[in-house]
Amino acid sequence: KETMVVAGELIMRKSLEKNAEIVPVDSEHNAIHQCLRGGRRTEVARLILTASGGPFRETPIEKMTSVTLDEALNHPTWRMGRKITIDSATLMNKGLEVIEASRLFGVTADEIRVVVHPQSVIHSMVEFADGSILAQLGLTDMRIAIQYALTYPERWDTPLPALDVCKLPKLEFFEPNRDKFPCLGLAYRALRTGGTAPAVLNAANEVAVEAFLGNGIAYQEIPQIIESVLDAHTAREATDLQTVLDADKWARKEAGAYCGSTIR
Repeated sequence: KETMVVAGELIMRKSLEKNAEIVPVDSEHNAIHQCLRGGRRTEVARLILTASGGPFRETPIEKMTSVTLDEALNHPTWRMGRKITIDSATLMNKGLEVIEASRLFGVTADEIRVVVHPQSVIHSMVEFADGSILAQLGLTDMRIAIQYALTYPERWDTPLPALDVCKLPKLEFFEPNRDKFPCLGLAYRALRTGGTAPAVLNAANEVAVEAFLGNGIAYQEIPQIIESVLDAHTAREATDLQTVLDADKWARKEAGAYCGSTIR
């Protein structure tokens, strides 16, 4: 995921040169890849990425300033590493997936919608020009997406149980609260800016999350630090890998300085 965020333009350019198709393993993009088999890319109106909403989906915005590390690490649906779990709590993970989707499928920021879907049964959807929406449903088990990528374009049997639609809970969808989760908006901002901005966003986020995991900053300071680094950055075209790496290095140093000034 981070590879596509930081250097997606370079990777997609190389894939075109080599006539190689990239099959995503990330569950949301894997779902979109499957849905796109039901229509042509020129018929796509919008990609719809689903998000669980993380542990703070129902937390009042006024209480977000006092959330703890343990609370942020308590994801309601997926069991993941500590860093990606924090990204899920801030919705930065979904923001990174927005950039990833733009790179993988050649769509703009305005053609990608994020919806909160607490049940995590629908992994993502594709809306077509005629208003039809194709959705990919499945268990919350990454082995399905991994097997799909490894066996594509074939589909093999899996030892996992089938999804019984008659036993599904109600399926809910909500608009994400951009005020409560500013990281999502920052990711859209970086995507629209383009060039080295996504690499800077990713680097600043990694430094800020690491500081939060080490109890060096508070939860609400993560988006503040990322925004400060983006504000200080002058984006350049991501013409080559060195340009991207230089932007990454600069952003880490800049974010580290902000984290150092807020250590308790």
